[in-house]
Amino acid sequence: MPVLQSNFTPSLPFKNGHFNTIYRPLFVKEDVNYERKRVITWDHDFIDLDFSIVESNTLVLLIHGLEGSSSSSYMLTTTKYLNNNGFDTVCMNLRGCSGEDNLLLGTYHSGKTDDVDFVVNYLYENYSYENIIIVGFSLGGNLTLKYLGEYAHIPNTVKGAIAVSVPVDLTTSQAELSKFKNKIYLSEFLKTMKSKLIAKAEQFPEFKLDRKLLAKASKFRHIEKQYTVPVFGFENSEDYWEKASSKPYIPEIKHPTLLINSLDDSFLSKECYPYEEAEKVDNFYLITPNYGGHVGFLSSFTKTENNWLEQKMVQFIKEKIDLV
Repeated sequence: MPVLQSNFTPSLPFKNGHFNTIYRPLFVKEDVNYERKRVITWDHDFIDLDFSIVESNTLVLLIHGLEGSSSSSYMLTTTKYLNNNGFDTVCMNLRGCSGEDNLLLGTYHSGKTDDVDFVVNYLYENYSYENIIIVGFSLGGNLTLKYLGEYAHIPNTVKGAIAVSVPVDLTTSQAELSKFKNKIYLSEFLKTMKSKLIAKAEQFPEFKLDRKLLAKASKFRHIEKQYTVPVFGFENSEDYWEKASSKPYIPEIKHPTLLINSLDDSFLSKECYPYEEAEKVDNFYLITPNYGGHVGFLSSFTKTENNWLEQKMVQFIKEKIDLV
């Protein structure tokens, strides 16, 4: 489908991508009373799902980004807005992200779509929703796009998806994140990832973690070399980036799907704006606002004016996704 035009025009400070990126997690909060359901996986682990129910026939499955959770600002604001517009929601906490460590050595990574497939089928088999819509943010958006293009058999209740601030090309986006402009963000990601790896090493003595190397880790590839690559069976970081990227799967997407990537997102490389795919794939829509940062999309300091992103989601659901 043609690239959709954006009408996102934030006030002056929010036209700065870094300001928009940082402001949301620091100052934007919502109160949501989740009902948690722990689901036992096929490999004897668990995934925690956080529901927020308003008695709808449509359920929106939300998937957070790297080191996020159902408590992330964007998850809370999206849940609240969707609930207020008549949609039930469920937040999928990726393994090890729900506030309690998972039981296995392996947690999650950018391309681990088997967990998404498991959760979608669990919802399909155990609930009576007529419609399921998937919304993913950043890493969760990469999982969403890859899942829709990768799996041939998806329950017919899945009607469409929305992905936000997605590094669809991991090879180039990780290089972008390693640049000086993103030093603060990368440092924060690595801090939590390092602490989790240390906990895993204590939980699994057979997992030989080089703590001296870990302490010096300053790039994602340093973490991947010690953990993601050996634990999940990749040849090296380059192999992981190539296999986990969602961009090659976009042409295979059959469901109405929207990708929103702002042009001032400092996490994204030019390869993360799939204009060619948007022109050629019937069910794939793309919006690239000039502003928004990374999972920001805030307009002003006034709370009631900060729902452009959520409005776009509801608009796409109503206009492009064929709901029962």
